[in-house]
Amino acid sequence: MSAPAAAPGGPDAFPYRLIATDLDGTLLRSDDTVSERTRAALDAAAARGAAHIVVTGRAVPWTKQILADLGHKGLAVCAQGAQVYDAGSGRLLTSVTLDRRVAEQALVQLEKEVGTVAVAASRDGVDGEVLAGPGYRVHDGPLPYVPFEGRETIWRQPLNKLYIQHPQLDDDELAKAARAAVGDLVGVVMAGEGIVELLPLGLSKAKGLALAARRLKVRSAETIAFGDMPNDIPMFAWAGRGVAMENAHEELLAVADEVTASNDEDGIALVLERLAG
Repeated sequence: MSAPAAAPGGPDAFPYRLIATDLDGTLLRSDDTVSERTRAALDAAAARGAAHIVVTGRAVPWTKQILADLGHKGLAVCAQGAQVYDAGSGRLLTSVTLDRRVAEQALVQLEKEVGTVAVAASRDGVDGEVLAGPGYRVHDGPLPYVPFEGRETIWRQPLNKLYIQHPQLDDDELAKAARAAVGDLVGVVMAGEGIVELLPLGLSKAKGLALAARRLKVRSAETIAFGDMPNDIPMFAWAGRGVAMENAHEELLAVADEVTASNDEDGIALVLERLAG
């Protein structure tokens, strides 16, 4: 996925100058690979002047090896927009951290409303660890979680975000309750199964994507975005066109400009091939 790009604006230029893709449930198939058809479609679009940027909820430490395996050398927006990462140089270009005092206050206030929640925390930086507290159900990933007992451990180093889980409420119910209880203190997103996150207030994938697009001198109207979860809604609102995967959450399907096939059925490739004519 690193074909040389043609000069933008020519007669053979791709209809969009920027292709923004979420990772999990979108670019990646269920086995965490990218199909040859999708790789070929992205390469063909790149050859006609379109840049590809990954926009993911995963923080850089959980993303960089996947990008390396994919051969992605461009920019990646990570941690729900908090980080802009240059995969080619391995450098973190920008990073927004979560105010730890505000986050601690938000947890206390949330638990007054819904009872005890299980907590994990993503530390800032290219090599930042993910800490998992008592009762937190960990997910498979490229890095191990670091267990902790006392919550005071969370606040010792800068953070990108917190993850929360509830013993009774499902993801949508927990996200709704968190927005009602602490939405004036932190951002709240549901990013996947078992993944409800507390972020810096006002942060979104759209904010990170806008920063990255500015570096590439690309406007929002020149961008097509692909996603599958509610955390992709701001990205769809910012981009010129938002395409939801068939497997997408109902909230994203409701605002998408188009719905394509699932991540396991080359949904991205189908759209890019059609646009390429």
